[in-house]
Amino acid sequence: MSQEIFHIIKPGLMSTFQDKGRTGYQRFGVPVSGAMDRFALQVANILVGNPRYEACIEVALIGPKIEMLHSMTIAITGANLEPKVNGEAKPMWTSFTVYKGDRLSFGRHQEGVFAYIAIAGGIDCPSFLGSKSTDVKSGFGVPVEKGVRINGFPRINKTNVGLKISEIPVYKKKVEIAVIEGPHTEMFTAEEREQFFNVTHTLEANSNRMGYRLKTNIEHWGNTANIWSDAIPYGGIQIPPNGQPIILMADRQTTGGYPRIGTVISSDLSKLAQLVPRGQIQFYRTTIEEAQNQAIKMEKSIRNLALFRKNIN
Repeated sequence: MSQEIFHIIKPGLMSTFQDKGRTGYQRFGVPVSGAMDRFALQVANILVGNPRYEACIEVALIGPKIEMLHSMTIAITGANLEPKVNGEAKPMWTSFTVYKGDRLSFGRHQEGVFAYIAIAGGIDCPSFLGSKSTDVKSGFGVPVEKGVRINGFPRINKTNVGLKISEIPVYKKKVEIAVIEGPHTEMFTAEEREQFFNVTHTLEANSNRMGYRLKTNIEHWGNTANIWSDAIPYGGIQIPPNGQPIILMADRQTTGGYPRIGTVISSDLSKLAQLVPRGQIQFYRTTIEEAQNQAIKMEKSIRNLALFRKNIN
């Protein structure tokens, strides 16, 4: 039965409910949304014994302050925002139990952008088109706000289940991101494509969950004409008329009319999502076969963790 689990004292910069998103509805103009860092979301859920895509609270850069209204097991993954319970530091990427009356808070930002709070048993919040993900612009859900009480299905599961130190992602301020070229390769000259992969791109501060805007010093784009609108994937890299690339992220629109020079491979999307504003990106070409190999490798690591967690219940 659903019970009150959280009282939001302070909401943080931007805290929302996110799961894997609204898949299967792009043809109707409905954005996918969902977690910006799906790897961190899945790991957080697995560590507390949930299905991997259960909704978590996604926290951006500045964490909330939360009073516990029930005892439960939680885990926090993703960006290191120095989580604390009653003022004492708590480990990330590891499950632990909080008790009624405890207060979860966050300290200084250390690395990354998005953190994920998973609750054993799951969160009870409205579902729209099969997803609990918040997408304010599309009218699905609302951000977590001050004074709100959140319901859930709290459980106390096994604690101290976590990743090895060597398995915990390190979020750097300069990243190398693999890209599959296309689909509008013919709209760019060979020289332009070489420049794109040879220069260092800077992530602009006005980036958001819809798109990461880049500052790129490319002398001249010969052809940045609009195209017939077509479907755009997570990680698609558009080149608008001003020549400054936009990488489409979780809350991206469903179609776009700017040519795309490439698409970030799925296994690098988490690394990209966790890049802080003013961070730097170096793109490099890869093949579909290598992208598939990397996706399989990531999926195997998640499944192995889920199997390990199941066996210790």
